[in-house]
Amino acid sequence: MFVKSLELSNFRNYKTLSMNFKNGTNILYGDNAQGKTNILEAVYLAGTTKSHKGSKDKEMIQLNQEESHIRMFIEKNLIVHRIDMHLKKNKPKGVAIDGIPIRKSSELFGLINLVFFSPEDLSIIKNGPSDRRRFIDFELCQLDKLYLSDLTNYNKIIAQRNNLLKQIGFKPELMETLSIWDIQLCEFGKRIIERRKQFILELNEIVYDIHKRLSGGKEELVVQYEPNVLSQEMETKVKKQRDKDIFYKLTSVGPHRDDICFTIKDIDIRKYGSQGQQRTSALSLKLAEIELVRQTIKDEPILLLDDVLSELDRNRQNYLLSSIEGIQTMITCTGLEEFVANRFHIDKLYKVVEGSVTAENES
Repeated sequence: MFVKSLELSNFRNYKTLSMNFKNGTNILYGDNAQGKTNILEAVYLAGTTKSHKGSKDKEMIQLNQEESHIRMFIEKNLIVHRIDMHLKKNKPKGVAIDGIPIRKSSELFGLINLVFFSPEDLSIIKNGPSDRRRFIDFELCQLDKLYLSDLTNYNKIIAQRNNLLKQIGFKPELMETLSIWDIQLCEFGKRIIERRKQFILELNEIVYDIHKRLSGGKEELVVQYEPNVLSQEMETKVKKQRDKDIFYKLTSVGPHRDDICFTIKDIDIRKYGSQGQQRTSALSLKLAEIELVRQTIKDEPILLLDDVLSELDRNRQNYLLSSIEGIQTMITCTGLEEFVANRFHIDKLYKVVEGSVTAENES
């Protein structure tokens, strides 16, 4: 699969934009704050209905405009598909596939698989648990339609249960309805826990070999799932924590409080690893994600690299670049340094200046 073209209207700093991509390496270069990342965000948004930054629709619409449009053509199994997305300031976004509107974002599931890699991902090891949960959810929602449905329902239940917990302080009679939400919380929560457990097991098998090679055989990285509660114990713990939840007006038990642990020689590198170990482990994790997608979908995902190469030393740059051969890749960078220009084949080159994009190697 690969992205053939992208058209934008009133998106971020682009009044209008039309771009064609090669099924290979596409590089967008230019100074900071010119709009390079916005192009990758539009591609990710069109493929997943979500911004990789968690931005709201109205934040992506150009200033002083009421709506924005994205059109993306992709090719998969020799068939071309068109994705149209209509962002509105005060209404839900509209999405159509091949001219047919879809009602749920899950209907886009499986059409395209994207892996986004930004400098923030290199800090996933040392950052808080929410970033690591987001990593799991972003990937699983693309790979598993049932997980996407379960997570969507679970998040709605958490929001409604928390709202009820706040109301109980003023209306104690509402306590009787809490058990209804507890049943649903456990139903969807247990399924999420079991799927995350399976995902981490699969990921761990791949990341172990990648990290060993990346560290020159010196380190063995182990990734472990740290559920907030075991699925078989969830009902008991939810019931046990009910009074505490009412007091704090928050749901304290469930997969929304999960984490992932990374160890090297039984040392938790989230807390005690060096910056080099943390960054190398993060790179290993991202490369393992790419390989896991390959194995799951039996195809190559599309890789979006947002100014990551400048954050890596030469050895890690070489390893990353050699690992993505055969994958359509869109890379943003501030300049065409020697390692890009001389050691890496460029299929398409764009210069980005203040929301204006110029192709420099059309021939």
